[in-house]
Amino acid sequence: MSRRITPRTVTVVGIVVMVASTIGFVTAMMLNAFLFDEFNAYGEVSIPGSGTVRLPAGEATVSLHTLVIGKGGGLPVPKMSIDIVPPAGVPDPVVVQDIGGVTTINSDAHIRVWRVQIPVTGDYVIKTDGTVGGYANPSLAFGHDTRYGHLPVAFAVSFGLGAVVLIGGRGWAAFTRRPQPDPVTSALYAEALNTLVRLRDSGALSAEEFEAEKQRLLQGY
Repeated sequence: MSRRITPRTVTVVGIVVMVASTIGFVTAMMLNAFLFDEFNAYGEVSIPGSGTVRLPAGEATVSLHTLVIGKGGGLPVPKMSIDIVPPAGVPDPVVVQDIGGVTTINSDAHIRVWRVQIPVTGDYVIKTDGTVGGYANPSLAFGHDTRYGHLPVAFAVSFGLGAVVLIGGRGWAAFTRRPQPDPVTSALYAEALNTLVRLRDSGALSAEEFEAEKQRLLQGY
């Protein structure tokens, strides 16, 4: 025998979904930033310097990777340049600046600077330069966004659904708390009103007397 669904049950379900979604959202953000991050999956090239990196066709990210001293603060992006030379006969990759957020683990920090559209999988010669005198072991790291970037979005959507369920449960509860008419009282009122109508129709009550008696009847019930 299934349990009867009540407004309280719906409200509790909404709260549980919202709490679980909040925890999931924060956990997913943490895991994406510190565990699933593959910002340097394809390799790194020192700044200034040059090197060869094998890049797959599609989108790749280019991040400034360096060591930081002390706590707090951001990671200012210095003036840098990058030149990506494709294999013979391959079109030049399309480089678009796209500054991201800073991720720091202990003293290791990186920040996305560019996104690159790689036309064909192959070995690309990377040449870098920049004003990086104040950075420790600076390099440009080539990788891609986390493969689990959809998880925070999914948890945000489930949080919204939980909020809808919660609002629905509270609205249902408020509706059920509204006083309901007493069936016996309603029946007595209907019978008394019918009696007044018959007296008016028979001529025993004038229209004015009928309205006055109806008002007294309404006040009595």
